[in-house]
Formats: sequence, C-alpha cells, structure tokens
Amino acid sequence: MSEKHQVQVRRIYDDPVNSDGTRVLVDRIWPRGVSKDKAELDDWLKDLAPSTDLRKWYSHDPDKFQEFSRRYREELKDDDHAEALAQLKDYAKKGKLTLLTASKRDDISDATVLKKVLDKK
Repeated sequence: MSEKHQVQVRRIYDDPVNSDGTRVLVDRIWPRGVSKDKAELDDWLKDLAPSTDLRKWYSHDPDKFQEFSRRYREELKDDDHAEALAQLKDYAKKGKLTLLTASKRDDISDATVLKKVLDKK
C-alpha cells in the first residue's frame, strides 16, 4: 500500500471522528435509524454496492465471504460500477478515506472488499 492513501472501514453507526477524512457510504440502502446530519457523509456511492442478487445470496454468511468477494470484484468491472469505483479511487488519491457500511460485521462487508481493491492500486 502506498502512503498516498489510507483507507479504513467503519460502521456508519459509529460516531464520526476527525481522523476519518472523506466519509463515503458504500451501501445501496440507506441505513436504518441514521439521519443524514448524523452520518456526516461526503458522498453516498450506492452504485458501488453489490447487486441486489449478490447481496441477497451472500446474506453476510462468513462461510460465503471468499466467494462473495470474488463475485463482487467481478461486478466492479462492469459499466454500472466502473464510474462509482473511479470516483472512489479519486477520493482515495486525495487523502484519508473512510468507507462506511451498516453491516454488523464490517470485516466481511462489501466495504472490506473495496478497501482491498483500493489498497492493491
């Protein structure tokens, strides 16, 4: 990972902190019980989220994470995701980036896959 960008994953239910940098929600659905004010988002890239079919198949089953990750990376290559992914890469180039998700376990979320994709560049 280059020192140019730092990417972290956090839950949107956690309070924002100054060290978050740019805050981007990467879920397709707005998280329950979170107001737009409380979220303090810089952007919401819902087009970056996994397809509804993939999300429903995965259902955050830890045993399926590896296969989910593979399928999601394939989805990121399609035109629907490409523009949003380019936007996310731009944010990462500018400095600290926090990917936000409503997942109970952020370590097996789409945000974690996105972090790995960004860290590889």
